[in-house]
Amino acid sequence: MRNHLLGAAVVATLLGATAAEAAGERVSVLTPYLSAVTTAEMAEAFKAEAAKHDWSVDVVDTGGDMGALASRVEDVTAAKVAAIVLISIDPAQIQDQVSKAKAAGIPVVTIDGAKNDAVAVNVTSDNYVLGATMTKFLFEQIGNKGKIVRLFHSAHPGVRQREIALDDALKANPDVTEVGGHYVQVPGQIEDARAAVDAILLANPAPDAINAVWAAWDEPAIGADLALKAAGRTGVVVAGIDGNPQAIELIKACSSIVGTVRQGFGQMATIAADELAKILSGGTPEKNELYAPVEVITRESLGVTCP
Repeated sequence: MRNHLLGAAVVATLLGATAAEAAGERVSVLTPYLSAVTTAEMAEAFKAEAAKHDWSVDVVDTGGDMGALASRVEDVTAAKVAAIVLISIDPAQIQDQVSKAKAAGIPVVTIDGAKNDAVAVNVTSDNYVLGATMTKFLFEQIGNKGKIVRLFHSAHPGVRQREIALDDALKANPDVTEVGGHYVQVPGQIEDARAAVDAILLANPAPDAINAVWAAWDEPAIGADLALKAAGRTGVVVAGIDGNPQAIELIKACSSIVGTVRQGFGQMATIAADELAKILSGGTPEKNELYAPVEVITRESLGVTCP
């Protein structure tokens, strides 16, 4: 009996030591896109979850500069942080740095990123499904017939999947044609999208020249709405993705934005923190990519009736 008790005590001590090792760890969160509302939401949500684990978290934003992001990842790797969390970035864009972090024994977790052999787990939404869901909704708003403008940012792996969903939908719906497009610059995405749509509207002045704007995420949709208002153009509908609070308010206000597909950004951060806690305690993630749920938000779902 005494041996059993001693064995149990040793196991309890080891488990306690593992938990203690996970607590107080330094975790570096890095992103080039903290100016984006949803990226900031994920960073804040992760920090809140990290506090529950007693981790020390520092957040680094490189303002859209990928070279600077690579350098900062090198810095935190050299500093021997316990873990690296990348938000809204395809790790392949900084592959050397991510691979070196893994080689140094530092786990890398991505939120709203992409799968990668050097990444322990990516937590995201199924971006193809997001794109397909929003595209189907937008096409229905114009009766599956008309002319659309695309606002995109292919450098983001999730956005690229949404674009592929749009491409597939255009092939399946030949009565919908793309008459214009713009690669949205980040940061400054609202202003950049507005300027681009201003120019597209000037180039397409006829009332029925444009029926809808497909925005790969909500901030370009907001920019498009501002341009449409400034030009006095009516009859053009806009849809985006993310569930940005400002976009939701504009849907409620009966603006040109008629819908958005909300991602579970807080849930992504929670899942990422849970998986990282498992890793820091010596475990392994359930899968190398995990999905958070999504929700379509429209005037109808918000209980809004517009004139």
